[in-house]
Amino acid sequence: MSLHDDAVLVLKEYEDQQELRQTYLDHLQTHPDGMWKACEAGHITASALVIDPARDRVLLTLHRKLRMWLQMGGHCEPGDATLADAALREATEESGIAGLSLLPGGPVRLDRHLTPCAWHLDVQYAALAPDGAMEAISDESLDLRWFPYEEVAGVADGSVVRLVEATRARL
Repeated sequence: MSLHDDAVLVLKEYEDQQELRQTYLDHLQTHPDGMWKACEAGHITASALVIDPARDRVLLTLHRKLRMWLQMGGHCEPGDATLADAALREATEESGIAGLSLLPGGPVRLDRHLTPCAWHLDVQYAALAPDGAMEAISDESLDLRWFPYEEVAGVADGSVVRLVEATRARL
């Protein structure tokens, strides 16, 4: 199964945000290259909010280009077999934390947003940090920091706040 096929399957199984979900499915139907950064009309991206439920906190990255506190995530790559694989790869690369595991149940949310390169049709997961996780700043970050749930709204935009809320509801 191709990454494109996996994305269609994941989105068909996703039961929330019906209108936005359909926008993603329509995009993939009309853009065979819609998984890749080269698709100028926009592309599917994968992200994961790294959480530590035992300490009621999330790990956010201060994105080097966007200069915003965000969850880990980015473009799909040819080596990604599934959207979940892409989200987990991005979370591991950008957090420096080995042993992350995605929260069961598939994506937590969808979020469509304009970036300097194109529209990102982001499929958002949540990743559980293992006990004793040690983060490490990647080249894509200016900073990496744990925030208590209640502090996220003070540093991040509404899309991250909604992702935290949806993740906490899933927990």
